Amino acid sequence: MSIRDAAGSDEPRPARRGRPPKARAAGTGETRESILDAAEDLFSKHGFYGVTIREVAREAGVDTALVHYYFGAKRALFDAVFLRRAEVWNNERVDAINRYARETPQGEMTLEGLLDAFLRPPFQWSLKGGPGWKHYSALVAQTNANPAFGGETMARYFDPAIRRLIELIRQVLPDAREVDLYWAYHNLSGALTLTLGETGRLDRLSGGLCRSGDLETAGDYMVRFAAAGFRAVCAPGASG
Repeated sequence: MSIRDAAGSDEPRPARRGRPPKARAAGTGETRESILDAAEDLFSKHGFYGVTIREVAREAGVDTALVHYYFGAKRALFDAVFLRRAEVWNNERVDAINRYARETPQGEMTLEGLLDAFLRPPFQWSLKGGPGWKHYSALVAQTNANPAFGGETMARYFDPAIRRLIELIRQVLPDAREVDLYWAYHNLSGALTLTLGETGRLDRLSGGLCRSGDLETAGDYMVRFAAAGFRAVCAPGASG
């Protein structure tokens, strides 16, 4: 992966209080995005249970009634935050693996090619999308490990794209057992969300030899690691 960072910056927006007049449609959209940005930032740092609607409103510079007006309860706000960028990630990932499958001659698809196409969009957005995408990556990492509602949330927003990947991997590994394919992806999923979370753990563990923020290098390693993992787990007789 050779994606250069082009991170942007978020400009502060003026506070807006109360329900917006219908005539101010453009302002309404901007206000809604401000609330989503603020909630995404706070959820990514403190988790779902560590954030209140009042704190989101204060961060966004709006009245709490406006947050309730647009999103209702806190869980609905969280879901709106999660969906906003999940659609981008998943649409691009499915488009990429479908394009790779379509443009590769029959019988010549590789695990490396499929995984590179599937992993490239989230790494690209984390590299070039600005602070909001960094927050979102951290939020996904938290949610993927949340035992209360993480499984349901990840399934709702990410499973269709993942099932398409597994369907194409079956074409590369036709003898693989269904159970092995899902275990292999499960291990990839954990590695992916931890890596995109950029926790700094790798930096400390390696004594500075590796940097968790070096997502270009991380992406290259992950493609090779995941491809080798799928082969090892899905090889005939691998389960003993």
